[in-house]
Amino acid sequence: MARLDSWLWAVRLYKTRSAATAGVRGGHVKVNDEAVKPAAEIKPGDIVRVWRDDDVRIVEVVDPSLTKRVGASLAVKAYVDRTPEKPPPIPAMAGRIAVRERGTGRPTKKERRALEALRGFPGLDQSTYGD
Repeated sequence: MARLDSWLWAVRLYKTRSAATAGVRGGHVKVNDEAVKPAAEIKPGDIVRVWRDDDVRIVEVVDPSLTKRVGASLAVKAYVDRTPEKPPPIPAMAGRIAVRERGTGRPTKKERRALEALRGFPGLDQSTYGD
């Protein structure tokens, strides 16, 4: 059996062992829905949840004996990925989100009023502010 932090690093869920240790200590990793310490021993059948970058990865441990980092082809054999598929994007919403170009700064007062009128805030009419 292996320590949780070294196993997470060995199966390539974290880039470094210290990052895995920090993730476990920070509460970003749970085993069987319980907070654990980095030195916790894992066993076959454990469900490990890893939260990273607004994304959740759920894996079931198959081979807990890995303590050294291995190649990707061997790493995927050490667990079963139980992460649910993300729902596909809604086609009607594609392109509906306003995104400002990087480096353009804060919107001007005229641009803010136009955005408020577009969003439908009551009492705001773009024509009353002039162009």
